Amino acid sequence: MNGGPPAGGGSGTTARRRGRPPRTESADTRDRILTAARDEFSEHGYEKTSVRGIAKSAGVDSALVHHYFGTKEQVFEAAITQSFGPALQAPKAIEEGPLDGVGERLARFFFGVWENPATRAPLLAVVRSAVTNETAAAVFRRIIATQVLRRIAVRLELPDAELRAELAAAQLVGTAVLRYVIKIEPLASADPEQVIARLAPVVQGHLTDP
Repeated sequence: MNGGPPAGGGSGTTARRRGRPPRTESADTRDRILTAARDEFSEHGYEKTSVRGIAKSAGVDSALVHHYFGTKEQVFEAAITQSFGPALQAPKAIEEGPLDGVGERLARFFFGVWENPATRAPLLAVVRSAVTNETAAAVFRRIIATQVLRRIAVRLELPDAELRAELAAAQLVGTAVLRYVIKIEPLASADPEQVIARLAPVVQGHLTDP
């Protein structure tokens, strides 16, 4: 009798583990939540997306979303980081060669990401949320500043490097918003090579001109 489990002990253990998958399933569950989050933010925007809606779309309990990511803002930040995975490699465009020609390398890399349907969809979800909600915009700014702009600025080794990097990014992001989000013509239908050819010298000038 004394060797049996304490009264209620089994249920207490169950309660502590409720909603949490086995460790072997955690990576798959986390990815499923992030995929659902991207879809929800894309379809409903930041304000109308809820943790409960994300959980339902992912087929998990809301407690699991909080367990892996925390608040809705933190889920959004994780979704942005994953969505911007390809774009966050942009600083490597500077490392791949001399600063002379970096404007074209960055523009070509940037629009290559946007022209790919697989990477464009999650980026659209992020940008649409960021331009309609200040909380989402703050998360977007933080990621862009820390993971892209500052890394580019360090490579420039110039006194106004951060401003130069921000102006170059503004040129690229602004064009992407007009082309892929607002879809203003004739920019939306212009050949990508034509867009790159016109933007590259401007980006180069922001980064390296006296």
